[in-house]
Amino acid sequence: MLKTLNLSIAVLKMFTKEKPTWGGRELAMAMNMNHTNLYRILETFENNGFITKDPITKKYSLGIALWEIGMNMYDSLNIDQLCMPILEKLKDTTGETAIFTVLNGLEALTLLKAEPVNKVKFTVSRGSRTPLYVGASYRSMLAFLNEEQISKVIDEPLIAYTNNTMTDAVEIRDELVKIRECGYAVSKGEYTADVLALAMPVFNGEEEVVGSVTVSGPTYRFTEQRIPEVLEPLTQARQEVENIIRRYHLNFN
Repeated sequence: MLKTLNLSIAVLKMFTKEKPTWGGRELAMAMNMNHTNLYRILETFENNGFITKDPITKKYSLGIALWEIGMNMYDSLNIDQLCMPILEKLKDTTGETAIFTVLNGLEALTLLKAEPVNKVKFTVSRGSRTPLYVGASYRSMLAFLNEEQISKVIDEPLIAYTNNTMTDAVEIRDELVKIRECGYAVSKGEYTADVLALAMPVFNGEEEVVGSVTVSGPTYRFTEQRIPEVLEPLTQARQEVENIIRRYHLNFN
């Protein structure tokens, strides 16, 4: 390990949201560093645009070069890199398929899916679009739309994808109330026969629903009795996805 480089990185990390500016002596005291060594580091950073010095207050703050590097990193991020590890962990924890679905207009778009080795064939695949009334992944989002949007989705003849598809508007509205009360949705064989799905809505920083995270599997293995044990890892995955969406201001519409 390069001692000077490690110390220089430690200096940069002292500039936080809570403490964005430092005087030179103040920073040296806080880090218990030799003043001369610290000023050499600060001068080097300043010469390269990583640190800037206010000519009046003589205090230091982070420079434009760090912002440029941060923006380059931000632009290179994609949803797979950010969210797939979360789905993979959810899949490994539950032993079932983990799905991230996003709201796109008044449709659901399957964005990411992590499948176990012993997977079953699902009707939904990455990139597929689905109506919001059918199944847990989609109703968990529909429940948190406004009344006008809900009416546009369900107040018209609805297609039954299986014998279990919920197509009655009154029944769907009752189900949406339950989803809002408990915070998750459950469906059994509504979009794909013999598949149980457990889903939670995903919200952005403005508390608008933007997607859902789902665990689904064959009913012979993923039974209703397993729902309580799956709720905890599903809740954690939902929170992690929400943190990413809020941190990077992701928008899917």
